[in-house]
Amino acid sequence: MNWDDTTDTDATGERLVGPVADREDQAVEAALRPKDLGEFIGQEKVREQLDLVLRAARARGATADHVLLSGAPGLGKTTLSMIIAAEMEAPIRITSGPAIQHAGDLAAILSSLQEGEVLFLDEIHRMSRPAEEMLYMAMEDFRVDVIVGKGPGATAIPLELPPFTLVGATTRAGLLPPPLRDRFGFTAHMEFYEPAELERVVHRSASLLDVEIDADGAAEIAGRSRGTPRIANRLLRRVRDYAQVKADGLITQDIAAAALAVYEVDARGLDRLDRAVLEALLKLFGGGPVGLSTLAVAVGEERETVEEVAEPFLVREGLLARTPRGRVATPAAWAHLGLAPPRSGAPGNGQGDLFGT
Repeated sequence: MNWDDTTDTDATGERLVGPVADREDQAVEAALRPKDLGEFIGQEKVREQLDLVLRAARARGATADHVLLSGAPGLGKTTLSMIIAAEMEAPIRITSGPAIQHAGDLAAILSSLQEGEVLFLDEIHRMSRPAEEMLYMAMEDFRVDVIVGKGPGATAIPLELPPFTLVGATTRAGLLPPPLRDRFGFTAHMEFYEPAELERVVHRSASLLDVEIDADGAAEIAGRSRGTPRIANRLLRRVRDYAQVKADGLITQDIAAAALAVYEVDARGLDRLDRAVLEALLKLFGGGPVGLSTLAVAVGEERETVEEVAEPFLVREGLLARTPRGRVATPAAWAHLGLAPPRSGAPGNGQGDLFGT
């Protein structure tokens, strides 16, 4: 089990199927995190490969190679970084790319590391270029050059660093420059989870939260979790609330379905925003093509929200396609919303062409 990370929200202010929630939710997620590779559910290939890397490093008495983890939010990148530190019996330092905007910021972090310490750098693709270039030398030679002074009188002072392990996490590996990617000794791509794996996640979390749930209830939650353990845990907590207030506390399939209907998460895992995008695309623009900006205005959201929050899942589910002319609904989208596609050449079909991409 595993997870990492607003737009559409429930009554608590949390988007059940989106990125991160409040501190209380983060605390619960931290309590549910597996502590070692044996507890970690899913990602079988990544676990096997990482286990070999860590065991070999321990046998040599050496610091583990730098590790790059890529994949969508909520799949376990942060969890794996903590497991790496635990397996190596080393402390961990956690920061993120957006927090490192100057080379001096990175130098301050690197110079304070202990030997063998794990540095987890989330959203590594969002680091500033000067910090990124400093990281090259730090990863390869365990050394950084600190510039003192300005102009012609500036002097580079070499600063030796203790051996450390950098664990970088990214949701957009393609944005990393090759010189940075090449300096990682082990790279892994995190895949979305199968429903059976998410059922195991739900059962484990329910046990830790002291929640009663049967097999059908766990399957119902897993099937609406978009292949993401973090979302499965959030849905479990909301279904738990419903079961405690509206039923006897036991989560069954019927209870889970009723609870998630209240929170507007449908049987396929789409939430209010996802359906709003599809409904606008189908009902207002005849299935498209329609430009992203026009679609965002139609649903009352920012362009970036539609593109980064709703679209990836809709595309992955085969409900929406991106084309050079704009966004287009697939036959599966019409079927999912129970609508009939317009006849070829009917009024409104393709009117989104007018709005560009």
